Amino acid sequence: MENDIVVVVVPFVAQGHLNQLLHLSRILSGYDLPIHVIGTTTHNRQAKLRIHGWNHNSNTNIHFHEFETPQFESPPPNPNSTTKFPTHLVPSFKASSQLREPFAKLLAIISNTARRIVVIHDYLMSPVVQDVVSYPNVEAYVFNAASAFTSFSYIWEQNGRPFLDDVESYTHLTKIPILQDLIPQDFLEFIYSQVDCKKFNSGNIHDTCKVFDGKFIDYLSKEELSGSTKQWALGPFNPVSINNNNNSTKRHKSLEWLDKQDQDSVIYVAFGSTTSFSNEQIQELANGLENSGQKFIWVLRDADKGDIFKGEVRNIELPKGFEERIEGRGLVVRDWAPQLEVLAHIATGGFMSHCGWNSSMESITMGVPIAAWPMHSEQPRNATLITDVLKIGVNVGDWGRDGDVVTSLVIEETIRKLMDSDEGNEMRKRAKKIGEDVRRSVEEGGVTRMEIDAFVAHIKRQ
Repeated sequence: MENDIVVVVVPFVAQGHLNQLLHLSRILSGYDLPIHVIGTTTHNRQAKLRIHGWNHNSNTNIHFHEFETPQFESPPPNPNSTTKFPTHLVPSFKASSQLREPFAKLLAIISNTARRIVVIHDYLMSPVVQDVVSYPNVEAYVFNAASAFTSFSYIWEQNGRPFLDDVESYTHLTKIPILQDLIPQDFLEFIYSQVDCKKFNSGNIHDTCKVFDGKFIDYLSKEELSGSTKQWALGPFNPVSINNNNNSTKRHKSLEWLDKQDQDSVIYVAFGSTTSFSNEQIQELANGLENSGQKFIWVLRDADKGDIFKGEVRNIELPKGFEERIEGRGLVVRDWAPQLEVLAHIATGGFMSHCGWNSSMESITMGVPIAAWPMHSEQPRNATLITDVLKIGVNVGDWGRDGDVVTSLVIEETIRKLMDSDEGNEMRKRAKKIGEDVRRSVEEGGVTRMEIDAFVAHIKRQ
């Protein structure tokens, strides 16, 4: 046979999901496994454009298969929506289901040349990969783009929020808003349509680390919850060692600016690829940053469109004279920033974030505490893990009230608490310790390295 084991990766088309599975592809390719990544032409291009921490073009083991999907209506983000869920992206999410036929054709070709095909698919792409059941040499693993704490919280919620003997965990879980309050009905129905994947699930893969999430991996592994389905904690997927080389000619301006700042003196402000703030909220955030007196990098960009390469980009206005007044103390970045490198920089001492799991995991890995400002979906659960369970973050006001504007005073106080207080310094110490332990976990003999080795041995078994 041409290839003994072949891995086929099928990411969901949202940026955070694309990024995580592209990083996992890098890790698995290091075990001399051929990797095939299935995606739409637009979203594969998007993922490759934005990946940081390694050069995907230098990896000859990763093969991208790009397919056109039918045209769909993709309205621009609505910054004035009363819900922060990116409803404008739902058409592109649903269009991704058209990948079923090309996926099945590729599977038919590869299945004739491999002893075993290992399909790793995002939970939200289950309908696309359902034809795996037609091939005896194919097994499918479900990727969950969240922490084990978050994944367990969903199951706990579905079971009626029963009391747990672990009172501390029970207390944390009861603080989380229910999913129906954070996701619109049509997308909830899209999520629930994935349930059939349990029929062909050979194991669950999580981008998380037992160093800080081990208790909840153990909860998920209980037979009454998962039966015999194995839970694999293979994270962090993102690179843990970043070379912030001062001599590089291609470094982003944000990194050059950070080189001139003191250690832990800068708060990085970024809200991911699905958040669209109103003009009023932008003004409040600008005033809060300015009045805090702290140094900052602010990535000021709107939410992604369904196709990031088409249409006009919103011109977001700042308060008059803002950039002149904060010159030398703050930097506004209006394009895509190298977030992983920024978080790894010695000058970065805090991160104001929407708490998407991709951003959360990168921040945890690099030992940076978080000012948590979640918007929708699983983000409040990730925020609860960060602020209440791990105690490496502080909440930005009362983020539970959808549609309300967070005032500049609340933002200012939160930034000062994280960056310039004894409480914030203690969070930073805890974050650095967890970050060190997470980075050590991927080294030889570390808990993550052993988990990845065990997973590879499992899929390579005779």
